[in-house]
Amino acid sequence: MAQIIAEVSRTFNEFLLLPNRTRTDCSVATVDLRAPLVRHIAGEASAIELRSPFTSAIMQAVSTPELAIALARNGGLSFLHHNQPIRDQAAAVRQVKNFKAGFVTSDTNVRPGDSLSILVDVMRRTGHSTAAVTHDGTATGRLLGLVTSRDFHPQRHDLDGPVSGRMTAVADLAPAGPDITLSEANARLWDERLDCLPVLDTEGHLQHLVFRSDYADNKRFPNQVVDGAKRLRVGAGINTHDYQERVPALLEAGVDVLCFDSSDGYSDWQAKALTWVKKHYPEVPVGGGNVVDGEAFTFLAEAGADFVKVGVGGGSICITRDQKGIGRGQASAVLDVAAARDAFSERTGEYVPICSDGGLVHDYHVSLALAMGADFVMMGRYFARFDQAAGAKLPTRDGFVKEYWGEGSNRARNWQRYGQGGQGLVFEEGVDGHVPYAGDLNEGLALTIAKLKATMVSCGSDTLPEFQSTARLTLVSDQSFQESHANVTVREAPATVS
Repeated sequence: MAQIIAEVSRTFNEFLLLPNRTRTDCSVATVDLRAPLVRHIAGEASAIELRSPFTSAIMQAVSTPELAIALARNGGLSFLHHNQPIRDQAAAVRQVKNFKAGFVTSDTNVRPGDSLSILVDVMRRTGHSTAAVTHDGTATGRLLGLVTSRDFHPQRHDLDGPVSGRMTAVADLAPAGPDITLSEANARLWDERLDCLPVLDTEGHLQHLVFRSDYADNKRFPNQVVDGAKRLRVGAGINTHDYQERVPALLEAGVDVLCFDSSDGYSDWQAKALTWVKKHYPEVPVGGGNVVDGEAFTFLAEAGADFVKVGVGGGSICITRDQKGIGRGQASAVLDVAAARDAFSERTGEYVPICSDGGLVHDYHVSLALAMGADFVMMGRYFARFDQAAGAKLPTRDGFVKEYWGEGSNRARNWQRYGQGGQGLVFEEGVDGHVPYAGDLNEGLALTIAKLKATMVSCGSDTLPEFQSTARLTLVSDQSFQESHANVTVREAPATVS
């Protein structure tokens, strides 16, 4: 007969945190939200750390290059979806890696004989306003000059004329040599009142561009997640079908971390794929999942997963539980897997981070997930609400909404992920809908982070490891849940103060 798990399957809504004593040296200003992203020796730092414990879901409707850029600038990381041709996913990775690097590889390049109309098209395609003019129109050609959107006007100048007629020649740019440091380059930008400083090799070929705007960004976003070359970090989702072709292309594009994306990660298929990646590309971290219990976590950790995603059926657009009767309450899943992670660490000396993926409806659910042992969270609906996500912004009677669809929906056409047999989805495991529009990610995530920090302070913690080790949780009755909410008619318009 079937094995019955005695414990009730519980959700985040069934728990509250109890306040702990708040020390005088514990304040929102001292809270450190750093979190390990990938496997590391217990007691040592992870090779890749998040500056805030947020990742975006591996979904068409969520993780665009634009969102990946915004999230990395705010301390988190996106996993670009794999439900697209390999070349397109690799191009998306390059877009993030080239966005901001201190030393930037130019992606807006023309030849001196190209017409201004060609330049306009290139600028429109890349979204950048500064172009390098090289002898062959490549990012590493011999630099002949720079041209910006301020050097010409489409209505004032003949767009059939050559770029060379409007560019600033290299002789007037005073470019830097190959040995300049980033701090030296930034100093020149300010001392010489430059917007852009080209960096050339000894033969005059373009190596990089350094922009004044990047210096300002560093001040605005002090918690950016960057690699050793000061480029934003980005992840990518992969599947268990074409990974042997997809992984090398993503690595060539510069991806920092990979993650197998599956509705059920407790499978020999994923273990086989993990083993292959770790054998052929041991330098790249790769996550696995999704799982809901300690046994499945240990299975993937022993197969080589560098982190494990937790959650089946808890996503806001997921109907796997309705369709297949499979899953587990997210709180129960995180608590169980966290215990298995700690046991694995004690037994092997290696710490494999876990990610809570799904079931996060309210901001305070993030705090609960972290308190229960998750090292970081992954969210879809949350990030789908922002400008940087892929869904269209649509007007309704009650305000604007953003399109949001699941990877298990017919719209996603991601039939390989669900393994139902045949050449298409036999039945849907996700829905296609809308979420309330929430504006810009930078502002929305800042509010969520502020709430998380305030919660940690109330619990007497200023680091996530301390939060996990000292948090106290209590179960919530239905009456207690009702008591948690406002019980008055809320004023719709702000009160006027005389």
